Amino acid sequence: MGGRLAMILVLLAALPAAAAETVLTPVEITEWKPVYGEVEARDRVPARSRIGGTVAELKVTEGDPVEAGQEIARIEDDKLTFQMRALDATLKALTAQLETARRDLDRGTALRERGVVTQQRLDQLATQVAELEGQIDSTAAQRRVIEQQVAEGAVLSPGSGLVLSVPISPGSVLVAGDTVAEIGGGGLFLRLAIPERHALALRQGDRIDVGTGHGQSGRLVKIYPQIEGGRVLADVEVEGLDGRFVGRRVPVRLPVGTRRALLVPPGAVTHRGGLDFVAVAGPDGPVERAVVPGERLTHDRRDWVEILTGLEPGDRVVSPDE
Repeated sequence: MGGRLAMILVLLAALPAAAAETVLTPVEITEWKPVYGEVEARDRVPARSRIGGTVAELKVTEGDPVEAGQEIARIEDDKLTFQMRALDATLKALTAQLETARRDLDRGTALRERGVVTQQRLDQLATQVAELEGQIDSTAAQRRVIEQQVAEGAVLSPGSGLVLSVPISPGSVLVAGDTVAEIGGGGLFLRLAIPERHALALRQGDRIDVGTGHGQSGRLVKIYPQIEGGRVLADVEVEGLDGRFVGRRVPVRLPVGTRRALLVPPGAVTHRGGLDFVAVAGPDGPVERAVVPGERLTHDRRDWVEILTGLEPGDRVVSPDE
């Protein structure tokens, strides 16, 4: 019994593998154009100095995350410090004069009640007190202006995001409006530069393959009308785009058209003697035909090989049943 079972297994192993037939029908496939896109921040906003002076403190460097309103640097102007000190001294002197004038006014009021001084002299003392109070108010207002200018020495981040560049260093001398840092925020996208001959084939909303074949894709959200250097700029939104490096180049495939092609399973193509063959079902069994294969591609989530010449629509391709 055991010997008979072993014989049956040997005979089964010697049988040819089952084959599957595929009837060739032209299918429409998408033509892809490989280009490169650059990772860009949606908003690139410079953080600028509001006053002139020397950079006393720099709190960020390239790659640091920042929040809107965060202080990223401090600028100091020695002239403002000197003006503050001068105004403080003026306020101190005026305050002392005001105290003396008020004492004189109080004394004059008492003497006027006894008829020792005239009303005219009392009015002069009151006017002197009022003038000193006005000078103190004016000087205090000037000091508040200087205080505000000193406070504006703090350079604030204009938005949340990453610090892309810092073109200065501590000790740099700036004027009002100079760039202290560039902040990238608002999310990331891919900026494409597409040859103009392919621009007319693109539409907003087209799906764009991103990367090196890992299934990541994006959506074409904007096509710029201005052509520069024979290229059209376009923006692609990609979910989960790696934003560690702004300016990084990423391979992208663009759909630029469609064509009809004959596709066979990869297992149907055999290579022998420098030629490629595909078995086609005939009246007396499979017959091998020499073919010229094209690229290997994915269609309907399956791998296929395009056949450029050697087969015709309606041929029944015989391939191993995988």
